[in-house]
Amino acid sequence: MHLTRRYILTGGALALSALVLPARAQTAPTLPVIRIGTLENGTVNWEIQTIRNAGLDRENGFELVPTPLAGNPATQVAMQGGEVDTIVSDWLWVAEQRAKGADFTFLPYSTAVGGVMVAANSPAQTLADLAGKKIGIAGGPVDKSWLILRAWSRAKLGQDLAENTTQVFGAPPMIKNAAETGEVDAAINFWHFQAKMQAAGMRQLISVTDAARDLGLDPATPLLGYVLRDGWIAENPEIAAGFARASRAAKDLLARDDAAWEALRPIMNAADDAEFEALKAGWRAGIPPPGPVDAANAQKIFATMAELGGDELTGGLTTLPEGLFWSPEPS
Repeated sequence: MHLTRRYILTGGALALSALVLPARAQTAPTLPVIRIGTLENGTVNWEIQTIRNAGLDRENGFELVPTPLAGNPATQVAMQGGEVDTIVSDWLWVAEQRAKGADFTFLPYSTAVGGVMVAANSPAQTLADLAGKKIGIAGGPVDKSWLILRAWSRAKLGQDLAENTTQVFGAPPMIKNAAETGEVDAAINFWHFQAKMQAAGMRQLISVTDAARDLGLDPATPLLGYVLRDGWIAENPEIAAGFARASRAAKDLLARDDAAWEALRPIMNAADDAEFEALKAGWRAGIPPPGPVDAANAQKIFATMAELGGDELTGGLTTLPEGLFWSPEPS
């Protein structure tokens, strides 16, 4: 029954994607297809649509076909079940799956992270000023940003935010609303919700990027990436390399070309020009550097988060598995 429902969802989503994304010429030659599972309103759609709009998939020998799905768990189930060829997830999930025997590997997508936001008129100037206050947190007690900020407060302030504040956990829209209405004194949210909060006049006390750097971690280490299979890469080396090239070309285009963003505006859910510009700036700031991920730097980040997140975060892992990060061979 679950499989039947999932296939129904996938079929409906494909029909939706045909409406949202540009149609392809019926006479175009047939190319290998890469099926990517996405969230309907996920920011990865901005890169996917840029790849399709600019013909970067066909230029690199494949056709990228998005399959919108209902939530991160659904994308992960679709990846595990072989219903899609790739999704975007964090490397912690990929590491857990790899440790369990899945041949999943990770291609960098984004370094974008949030920070601690307060109202413009808040008396708080540093994290120390939040002692005794209420913090709203998107993503739950083992949210990666929350763990890094906790580690920073312990190292730099000698106090744990989890111990000297009250936490309210919830979905990103709920946390955004709670911060804007004053239900919480500060908020830690996903980067695109934070961008909207900044556009509405809220200010940032500290970014996760700065906190990570202060802890001796490399904030250029991408947390989010495309999940691929070793077996699929081995069977389709040229297509896999072409996908990596298309992703990088889309990033390069969006980094420099404002006109490319105008084409994306209808799917960005920006309420006004300020939100649009904030989302554009936030996405650009999250473009990872080219080249392979430094596994040693990733392990340092993993160890820092694992100290506070425990098995709930790591699934019992103590070290990241070999082969976790994939980088195409230079052409």
